[in-house]
Amino acid sequence: MGYSTSRPLVVGVAIALVLLVLATYMLFMRGGEAPTVTQPTTQTPTWTPVETTPSEATTTPAQTTPMETRTPPGQPVVLNIITRHPGEIQVAAKEAFLKSEFARRYNIVDVKFYLQDPVVWVSAIKRRGDFDVAWGGGPTLFDTLYLEGFLAPLEGSIVDMALRQIPDVFAGASMKRVGPDGRVYWVAAAVSSFGFTVNHDILRRYNLPIPRSWADLASPILGRPLVTEFKPMVSIADPLRSTSHTRMYEIILQAYGWDRGWVTLTLMAANSLIEGGSAEARDNVILGRVAVAITIDFYGYTAMKANPSTEYVAPAGETIVNGDPIALLKTSRNPEAALAFIAWVLTEGQKIWLREDINRLPANPSVFETPEGASRPDLRRAYESLIGARGIEFNDDRALAIERAMQIYFKATLVDMDSLLKEVWRTLLKLYFDGRIGEDRLREYMERMGRPLAYKDPMTGATVTFTEEDARRVTEIILKDPTREDAFIRAWRDAASKRYNDILSELQRIR
Repeated sequence: MGYSTSRPLVVGVAIALVLLVLATYMLFMRGGEAPTVTQPTTQTPTWTPVETTPSEATTTPAQTTPMETRTPPGQPVVLNIITRHPGEIQVAAKEAFLKSEFARRYNIVDVKFYLQDPVVWVSAIKRRGDFDVAWGGGPTLFDTLYLEGFLAPLEGSIVDMALRQIPDVFAGASMKRVGPDGRVYWVAAAVSSFGFTVNHDILRRYNLPIPRSWADLASPILGRPLVTEFKPMVSIADPLRSTSHTRMYEIILQAYGWDRGWVTLTLMAANSLIEGGSAEARDNVILGRVAVAITIDFYGYTAMKANPSTEYVAPAGETIVNGDPIALLKTSRNPEAALAFIAWVLTEGQKIWLREDINRLPANPSVFETPEGASRPDLRRAYESLIGARGIEFNDDRALAIERAMQIYFKATLVDMDSLLKEVWRTLLKLYFDGRIGEDRLREYMERMGRPLAYKDPMTGATVTFTEEDARRVTEIILKDPTREDAFIRAWRDAASKRYNDILSELQRIR
């Protein structure tokens, strides 16, 4: 009887123990092991890249900075990307990436792009709080994000292999932003040069010479149609709306020096149809509204395909090569998936630059060894021609130190004063073309129109001149307290208005 009553108890205890073990095992498997589709991988791209020497910054990877809120393991991932890239790049990248092994392994089911003006990037990133990647817009925009503390380092097995395929330096330009800690915070996904695109039909129609330098865009001869037909011959963009045009203005200031650079920028603006963005400026030269538009190189290549009468010109000794970055944002809720997207952009994704409707130069030269690369010998020649390109010794840190002040000074004194500036320029050129003033006096007035302004400092009330040193001071003030920006804009606008009106009054008295 004792044996018969204890046996069910023993069996029951045994069954309970088995069930407990099974439940523990299932709980471990569900919570501790991610599904195969999200397991990180270091698989190489589907095409074999050229080996490059790893940079110092990528030889000792560390753990990526933890993000705030992550998508639960195993859940489908949607990446949010803030970008300056136009629609054709967004569509091509999304379509190709979602078919890739990178997307499958990280369970990425969608990519959403948010095209934003550069001036609102910082506020947009703060407001949304869930952007994963920043892509496109030029190094100055990404350096701003870096200085503001929005960029996470690019490190770990997901992205290390891809980083090693991008040269540290190309044509004298840095392709990576390496912090004091030795870690990479942005990397170039494409490379670009800067120049202008001319429309030969319009140049011939108005009997104008082909410009070869930035100074040619500020020349009196290019202003003749403005006098005779109220027709600007150049197209440029507001620097607050275009990072590529901001970079070109910085190139001019460094190529010619601060004072001569501002004279050149002022007279170039006087000769120009000023647009909101770089695409609009480019379209003007394609459509024949102007004879020349300043453009980043791939806009020039696009123009040449759209209108065979156009030609992209990189001014000899007055251009630079830039890397166009991609970066991981600290606001990412999916950092591993975001790094997978970045790795794809630097490897397989390089093929999208070769599309006929995109025409960009890749940062990873190995793409030219693919069938897609073999079909674009024109882009390969353009890439190889830049390797030994003769440009200026451009200082990124110097440009960044004055950038915000430069942008809003340009806006206040040239964009906002566009009508008055053109009235002064037209009046001066008419006097010159009519023979009422000579070459020396013309040059004297040109210098007066463009030299950096003396203005009343809204911080101290003292009269100061907008030197490069002053621009650094103002940039520091505005970055610390953006509410100060409007006061400087008003001060510069008032000073510009007074100068232009004074010169106009003098010119109107000349008989």
